[in-house]
Amino acid sequence: MTALSEGAPALLVDPKGRRYLLKLEAGKTFQCHLGAVPHDELIGAEDGSWVAASGGAELLLIRPRLADFILKMRRAAQIVYPKDLGPILVYADIGPGMTVLEGGTGSGALTLGLSRAVGPAGRVVSIERREDHLAHAAKAISRWYGEIPENVELRLGDAAEAVEGLRPERVVLDLPEPRGVIEAASEHQPGGGALCAYLPTVPQVQAAAAAARETRAYAEIEVKEFMFRDWNVEGRSVRPEHSMVGHTGFLVFMRRTEKRREPESAG
Repeated sequence: MTALSEGAPALLVDPKGRRYLLKLEAGKTFQCHLGAVPHDELIGAEDGSWVAASGGAELLLIRPRLADFILKMRRAAQIVYPKDLGPILVYADIGPGMTVLEGGTGSGALTLGLSRAVGPAGRVVSIERREDHLAHAAKAISRWYGEIPENVELRLGDAAEAVEGLRPERVVLDLPEPRGVIEAASEHQPGGGALCAYLPTVPQVQAAAAAARETRAYAEIEVKEFMFRDWNVEGRSVRPEHSMVGHTGFLVFMRRTEKRREPESAG
């Protein structure tokens, strides 16, 4: 086990499974209905240790997983949930050393997953139109890593304008109207590259798929939707939880190919 340091994110879990995300800061105190816990008692404590609140209850102290952090982080815009983040990384085949263009930084949740996937040798360039969203995302990313990592670049602007200069192997979009980026990527993304668009509604999915087909530079167009349900296992009682995470968004995946010729007109 490793000790939790000052400035690091930490997660306290109470006896009923409620989770509290905090940033460890000397001199501060965490308080909830079970009592208070000084941060000074948490700084330097081992990951996975048990700590006592002033009311007597024991709380589990753990370093949050990325999924825990994303679900509890403050949001300036709707986040890409962990249930969709995993499939994005797998089906868009995002791995170490790749250059990824992210269109629509939002609250920074997807940026965190992408930066971890590409590793120190990779590069994530995340572009956001709204200055307030970009500033919020920068704070969230810094809170997770302690600073903006070297493999992440945050830009204010239009993602479509960055494609030519970056020539990214992977493009991931969380934009309501991704047509402009799809068209730019059809001209400048390397062959074999993958593009993923996260879209909440059916009309947006239809428009994105149509835009991709019109470029004649994308094939293997797939639309997927992922559901998520927890199960409760206590002794001989095994049952699904009463609620589940259903629709959050559709994921549209496609592969960059050699441009196909215009179909010949009949007659």
